[in-house]
Amino acid sequence: MYYYRLYESPLGTLTIVSKQDKITNLFLTTEQFESFKSGTDVVSDQTQKCEVLQIAIQQLHEYFHENRKEFHFPMELNGTDFQKKIWKKLREIPFGKVWSYQDVAMAIGQKNAVRAIGQANKANKLPIFIPCHRVIGKNKKLTGYAGTKTELKATLLTHEKIPFKE
Repeated sequence: MYYYRLYESPLGTLTIVSKQDKITNLFLTTEQFESFKSGTDVVSDQTQKCEVLQIAIQQLHEYFHENRKEFHFPMELNGTDFQKKIWKKLREIPFGKVWSYQDVAMAIGQKNAVRAIGQANKANKLPIFIPCHRVIGKNKKLTGYAGTKTELKATLLTHEKIPFKE
């Protein structure tokens, strides 16, 4: 069974989901969560029994209001070995910095994997926690985020005081 809680952020209402004491998803839009919810056994954690949800919400609050730079709680990463490798590398991008897709490809020793890195970013179920928003085009231009939500990426980069081109 999955549990969820809502968090009101500068991006709007975020939905954090956990299962067996690990955070599994962070939904940036209500529509994304509703789609997930329709095919999953998920209930609200209004009783606040799920400690990892409380920790994730506290750390999100600190990120948005106190400049928390990293997230530390158990996360469940569901993806291919390649995707997990990319997500691990994304967590190495420091707060307030960006890498290009090419930078990520070079960092994993696969200089021709730029498109695959974009697909791994797209498959990231834990945006913000795994900071795929810190990956932008080589020319400092914004590229896709959470599908077509580049305005959310712009808000996160602005929050971290990272310059970019629209």
